[in-house]
This record gives sequence, C-alpha cells and structure tokens, in this order.
Amino acid sequence: MPLLHLEMHPGRTLDQKRAFVCEVTRVTAETLNCPPESIDIVITEIARDDWAKAGKLVADK
Repeated sequence: MPLLHLEMHPGRTLDQKRAFVCEVTRVTAETLNCPPESIDIVITEIARDDWAKAGKLVADK
C-alpha cells in the first residue's frame, strides 16, 4: 500500500487538488503496478512563514 505525503504551500483550489491527486494516483498505480484503491495520499499545507529555503524563510522572498 503506497502512502504518499505531499507538502505544499497553501493557495491551491479544491479542483486543483482533485486533479493533482487523480494524476498522482494514476501514475503511481501505473509505475508501481498496484491498484489505485491501494494508494493513499496525504496533503499537508505549510505556510510560507514555516518554510525555509537556502537559509531564508520563503515568506521573506
């Protein structure tokens, strides 16, 4: 049972998330040769002030 954890900044619409998990599920099932029903996806939204890159908060860019 694949469990995928996806982390992203907030701001995507529900329709964008639906399309994304649909496509990720399709590709995962195809690549790993497993049924889509066995794939779980967890989306965690992380605020820009809680995310850093290259030593700086993303919120400061």
